[in-house]
Amino acid sequence: MVVYKHMFMMLNIAKGIGTATATGILGYAVWSREGTVLNASWTTNFEPSVRWEHNWDRRDPESLVKPLKSNSSEKETKNRENELEKQRPTATRHLLLIRHGQYNLDGKEDSERYLTKLGKKQADYCGKRLKEADIEYTKLISSTMTRAVETAAIIHKHLPQLTWEKEPNLCEGAPIPPEPPIGHWKPEQFFFQDGPRIETAFRKLFHRAEVEQKKDSYEIVVCHANVIRYFVCRALQFPPEAWLRISLDHASITWVTIRPSGRVSIRRLGDSGFIPAKEVTAS
Repeated sequence: MVVYKHMFMMLNIAKGIGTATATGILGYAVWSREGTVLNASWTTNFEPSVRWEHNWDRRDPESLVKPLKSNSSEKETKNRENELEKQRPTATRHLLLIRHGQYNLDGKEDSERYLTKLGKKQADYCGKRLKEADIEYTKLISSTMTRAVETAAIIHKHLPQLTWEKEPNLCEGAPIPPEPPIGHWKPEQFFFQDGPRIETAFRKLFHRAEVEQKKDSYEIVVCHANVIRYFVCRALQFPPEAWLRISLDHASITWVTIRPSGRVSIRRLGDSGFIPAKEVTAS
């Protein structure tokens, strides 16, 4: 009976491949006994599995202007269109997320988790890379933890004209229970406490530009691997519990772009190519 089922599945998979190939599409589909598709590959199914949420930051103009009534006049419709136009941003926001340099893992307290000699070199490489990009950066923001502050200070030496803000919500933590689960057990208390704080940091930093902003902005944000990985998943509208599937090197650059329309893209993810290969570390 088991052999029969396996043979039946193979025949149906082959049927799907044959159908796709006959129509000029390279793909596969698993069919049921009734002939309906149970699971199709992306090459045979062009409907998105998840649609983009345009009002993810609650700043879509449609949500900022009072909706029309069903019996609205032509004048009221035109006035609303004018109001919508006033609410549309024109500038693009760029967030350059920097992971801190290598630090002393033997430290028990935050003050003891300072940058190692190599960690300082990594931060310096990052600062040089940011300066060489010749971008008109807007400001520098960092976590308040020792390793992030030290990394930001080294970067700031290369870009002394920038104002530097310290944001405690950017501190390292456990954003959300990962899927698949981690190998070692962690009390739910940590996720319960850290998650809302890190989400607060996300909502404060990640949003489309204000209407008043006329020039594109470039903000350098120095923080931590867990925080950046969670930010990336949230910004791209990926399942946030997937954050632990991403790995980031020390002093690497992750570049997120937020367009006026609210669309988000990643231009760099954990870029550490500016650091000599023998001096690249992740843990």
